[in-house]
Amino acid sequence: MNDVTETFPIMAAEGCEEMSGNGELDESSAMEASQVPASLPTEMVEMSEENGSAAEAPEPPVGPDPESFSMPPAAEDEEGEIPADFERLWKAAHDNPQDFTSWTDLLQYCEQESHVTASRRALEAFLARYPLCYGYWKKFADLERRAGYTSKAEEVCIQGLQVIPLSVDLWIHFINLLLGTLDMNLPESPTRIRSVFEDAVQAAGLDFHSDRLWDLYIEWEKEQGNMRNATGVLDRVLRVPTQLYNTHYDKFKEHLNSHEPKDVLSPEEYEELRTLCRQSQKAERAEQAQEEEEERPPGEEEPATPEGTDTEELMQKIREQVLIRRDKVYQDNEGEVRKRWHFEDAIKRPYFHVKPLDRLQLRAWHSYLDWEIAQLNKDTKDPNQADPDQTVTEGSDVTDQPQEESEDAVVAHDDYRVRILFERCLIACALYEEFWTRYTQYLEAQSVDEARAVFRRACEVHLAYKPNIHMHWATFEERHGDLTEARRVLEALEKTLPGLAVVRLRRAALERRAGHLDHSEALLQEAVAESKEKPTLHAFYSIKLARLLLKLGRNPSRARRVLQEALEISPDNDKLHLNLLELEASGEPWASAEAVQECVTRALAAPLAPHTKILFSQRGLQFAEDYSNSIQSVLTVYEEHQKLLRELGGTKREAENGDEDEEKLSKSDDGSAVAVSAQAPPTMPHVPITTPPPPVMGADMTAQAGYGAYSSWYQQPQYGSYGYQNTWNYNQGYYPPS
Repeated sequence: MNDVTETFPIMAAEGCEEMSGNGELDESSAMEASQVPASLPTEMVEMSEENGSAAEAPEPPVGPDPESFSMPPAAEDEEGEIPADFERLWKAAHDNPQDFTSWTDLLQYCEQESHVTASRRALEAFLARYPLCYGYWKKFADLERRAGYTSKAEEVCIQGLQVIPLSVDLWIHFINLLLGTLDMNLPESPTRIRSVFEDAVQAAGLDFHSDRLWDLYIEWEKEQGNMRNATGVLDRVLRVPTQLYNTHYDKFKEHLNSHEPKDVLSPEEYEELRTLCRQSQKAERAEQAQEEEEERPPGEEEPATPEGTDTEELMQKIREQVLIRRDKVYQDNEGEVRKRWHFEDAIKRPYFHVKPLDRLQLRAWHSYLDWEIAQLNKDTKDPNQADPDQTVTEGSDVTDQPQEESEDAVVAHDDYRVRILFERCLIACALYEEFWTRYTQYLEAQSVDEARAVFRRACEVHLAYKPNIHMHWATFEERHGDLTEARRVLEALEKTLPGLAVVRLRRAALERRAGHLDHSEALLQEAVAESKEKPTLHAFYSIKLARLLLKLGRNPSRARRVLQEALEISPDNDKLHLNLLELEASGEPWASAEAVQECVTRALAAPLAPHTKILFSQRGLQFAEDYSNSIQSVLTVYEEHQKLLRELGGTKREAENGDEDEEKLSKSDDGSAVAVSAQAPPTMPHVPITTPPPPVMGADMTAQAGYGAYSSWYQQPQYGSYGYQNTWNYNQGYYPPS
């Protein structure tokens, strides 16, 4: 067997109470499975007999390379052609890899046909996409074993445990496979079995539901006649908070009473307790002898007691001392179990399934994580500070948790245990981005590499089609200076989800921040060219490109050309008209007047909504008022505006004065809707006024890109709020009453 200690981490497995005794689940369920945890260094961390946990917290990377999920190619079996319906079911599964049912239909068909090659091919592909399904790793191993490929069956188990080392059931299945295939008459076989047991309890032995694994280890040692080894395993499990913690103490008592102490205790402990008990026994005998001597007839001597003999009374005293020591450990462990019991009881589905979890389950995991992290923070704070009140996440049902900690607490609330809980959580919650993000945030403060490994595991295995976690990963890499990896992440996401605008914008923004303006421009130009068959998307990218050319490239002529070409494709897109208008208005006033009026004329001739045309006319009038050198030109534009109002209906008078309906919205430069106004001051004179200055180009497309809103700053103000009421009106000196 490969040295599993190089890849199996020390993690607690999330047990599945719905499994049968041999670890099998119903075919329709996704089976119990564990998350890909951190892999250990070459030397496995030793378990401490004093605290029942790792002697030192592991600091490993988090998870194997997802490429390792694919099984090595197997030789074709000479068993005839592939079953008739295999290709049809195979194609259905690969055409829609996110459809879990199509995969289970394929696997069930292969199992019914009992075709090794087809089954092997289907299982390899399925487990590459759903590696957390423990039951199918077991089926794969059983398939190889029934076909006579014992070594391949072992390889399947080893690979499954590399991916999900928290699975108690898969460890038990692997051990039973070895017990059924190894020749136990060979001296190396027991050594190998014991090595796998050690790997198993170190990887999954701290799980709350790991009792069956510990029991199997203890019974195996007894079967081998190694009573001291069995005692050592019992001593270790007595320090682990598990669901059946009390049964382990009962088994320890039975084990101790069924054998001589010297056969079950280590030589060091036995000699220590034997010496202690003999001294106690001597003291008792001396006191008793003194009393007997006073009562003994004169001349009668004390009966001789053979030196060095261990009486049954001495053995019983040794047993009593052993139990006194273990009882303190048991009581401390019981306290740790009591603290966790409510959290563990709230978790109803600890295994992986594609079906969504309800909100109570998600809250239960968050509450458990909050508590464990709070314990870590409490234990690592300044010892001179007073203990703060324990807090739990809002909405949690967990209350009245014990506050007192024993000085000799069995389980340390350390970083290692927090990681275990995160990994257990990511078994059931593997399809929820929020838990992956929370885990990376926790790890980032300690190790960038470990956080990166979690991002890789989430994005490349479990959440390949969810863009948010990928963009978080790209931001993480950019923040830590690895622009190459950030680019790769976004490029891979765009290949997986082609046509997602936010991803292309993130790629362009990444290049812009890196100082590669030409690359940013090229990405937007490519997006514009590829989206010509989708007018709305084409207009969106054209606006983004034009703004980049105008604001950063300082090239208004190229920006103008981009918008004009886009208008040829989408003449009814008011956002394009608006951006072109703002581009022209942002130039030198004496050189822009004609271009601005041309934009207004183009918009009025386009198939736009009436209220949008009025908006453009108002903005053209506003520009003339602000920058025209001739009052006659202002009045000419004003008359055109009044004519437009009459043509489009007589209800627009109020709109001029700021009373436009709330549903009629102005558009930002890139499409964000903003309310034009609530209402005009009630005492405003009944004369037309124009809208406030239009926005400059530069507001971001926040709805799609997720960067926050920037367009609300130019909402039309309430002129009354500035204190200008009936006594003055901006337009009063220009236009006659209409």
